[in-house]
Amino acid sequence: MTNYLLKNALIVNEGLTKQGDVYIKNGLIEKIGENLSIDENHEVIDLNGAYLLPGCIDDQVHFREPGLTHKATIETESRAAVAGGITSYMEMPNTVPNALTQELLEDKYQIASKTSIANYSFFMGASNDNIEEALKTNPKNVCGLKIFMGSSTGNMLVDNETTLTNLFSRIPFLIATHCEDEATVRANKEHYQAIYGEEIPIELHPIIRSAEACYLSSSLAVGLAKKYGTRLHVLHISTAKELDLFDNTLPLEQKKITAEACVHHLWFSDEDYTTKGNFIKWNPAIKTAEDRAAIWKAVLDNRIDVIATDHAPHTIEEKQLKSYFKAPSGGPLVQHALVAMLEKVNQGVLSIEKVVEKMAHAPAQLFQINKRGFIREGYHADIVVVENKKNTVHSSNLLYKCGWSPFEGVEFSHAVTKTFVNGNLVWNNNQIVEGNIGQRMIFDR
Repeated sequence: MTNYLLKNALIVNEGLTKQGDVYIKNGLIEKIGENLSIDENHEVIDLNGAYLLPGCIDDQVHFREPGLTHKATIETESRAAVAGGITSYMEMPNTVPNALTQELLEDKYQIASKTSIANYSFFMGASNDNIEEALKTNPKNVCGLKIFMGSSTGNMLVDNETTLTNLFSRIPFLIATHCEDEATVRANKEHYQAIYGEEIPIELHPIIRSAEACYLSSSLAVGLAKKYGTRLHVLHISTAKELDLFDNTLPLEQKKITAEACVHHLWFSDEDYTTKGNFIKWNPAIKTAEDRAAIWKAVLDNRIDVIATDHAPHTIEEKQLKSYFKAPSGGPLVQHALVAMLEKVNQGVLSIEKVVEKMAHAPAQLFQINKRGFIREGYHADIVVVENKKNTVHSSNLLYKCGWSPFEGVEFSHAVTKTFVNGNLVWNNNQIVEGNIGQRMIFDR
């Protein structure tokens, strides 16, 4: 493989931004320093002051394979991910069939080993009756167990109290949860269906999948985790009310309960339903501007530990369905998550060092990923080059199989111009570099 000397970079890593060079050898970061001179064969790339970041690690994506490949595939979405600076991802079990057995879980790893250009891991799924199978999961090469404590695409709802107690008391590795109280959501749906029938306005989505529904479920999960000492990670926090459940007094590596915020909850608010409609319909729902501001505050004060995407594509035809009940929730985000957060840097909301912390360092620490998430000597060379270059989102430059984005028409101030995965240049000046496959992530547990 090619060795690379990346010169004259602004390296953003571990809370600092400093000028320097990085030498990549045999897929690893061999040396970091200033004015490096290398004797052996290598290719020199002068970055001329561009940012050099550790590759983002997205702890929540839905790549739809197997079974839903008309929406997306591991191949197509991993290509979109590296184009957006995401070099590693963790994918969810609500594919078809649901990944509820070790054999079905391994099938997904086999697909990725042949088609994923980014590094990968897949969550084992939980159901109301598969705990013995879940206990067979190897925490050293599987990111965790996913429990849907609220129904969503692929309905894997686990809301039996005995089952939840068993899972939280017996699973010895990380549990990730989708938290929305099903009874509350169902009652709200029935109330508004009685008024509007099938034509419930999309503006009512955050009222139906309400803040109260989120809080009831999240507080249940946190309560169970505290009772049984479970390693809990609560996904896609969408409300101000939930934030009091999380602590910022401990360093991340000592936390047993952690939380994630997603790009869409940090970017949009319920005011955007008027113009975006179903294209920003997610579960949990995008809520008020006040909720969004509270989530940002929690990101900055470390009650929220990571920023991820919940990338969940559907076809444009599905999203255009007028029935509230038939138009699915979820949308594609991996290609623009990093540049969207860098736009918030431009707006003074957070620093570029904080973006790197929340999108690279913290996911690596939280999941105990082996030698990824940092620009450190001896680590895998998962590295992203970002330039101050205007970048407008258009259907013609999307890599998603679904072919649309909630960011269409947005002009970002930054562009990802190069992405390295395990030392291989996989994205270079708006082109995928063919012939590369990512690696299965390993966890230091």
